[in-house]
Amino acid sequence: MIRLRQYQPKDWNAIATIHDRARLDELKASVGVEAFLSLAETAENEELFEGEVWVACDDDIVVGFVAFVDDEVTWLYVLPDRYRQGIGRRLLRQAIENCGSIVYTSVLSGNDAALNLYQSEGFKIIETKTGKLNGNESFSATGHILRLEIKQTLTA
Repeated sequence: MIRLRQYQPKDWNAIATIHDRARLDELKASVGVEAFLSLAETAENEELFEGEVWVACDDDIVVGFVAFVDDEVTWLYVLPDRYRQGIGRRLLRQAIENCGSIVYTSVLSGNDAALNLYQSEGFKIIETKTGKLNGNESFSATGHILRLEIKQTLTA
């Protein structure tokens, strides 16, 4: 059974493994694996711990993580062996619940699985642009900026 909890320093090795394996899949579908840098190489410059980080655990094994700050989902990765099991969706919903009424994220062009996940949760592409790849600025990338507007329901 999957449960979510806040990141703890003991989770570092697990999230580094998850990122490094899943990032290769992300890059294969977009920029190319030549652009790969490990989480250890990018976490600090890309401000992984700027906001909150949550992990998904199956028993005591970390199988995914999400990071978000203010109104932006900044990182979302799931162990490749656990794709398409609802883990990314649960992590995304956790982030959305803790962000404001408008939530932003970005997805590399070609990463259709991630784009489909975000769009199925109501995100809309608001801009597509080409520039330097976040995390490895020596590569050019095209990405989509997505926005979700959360409709507030009024209770009487």
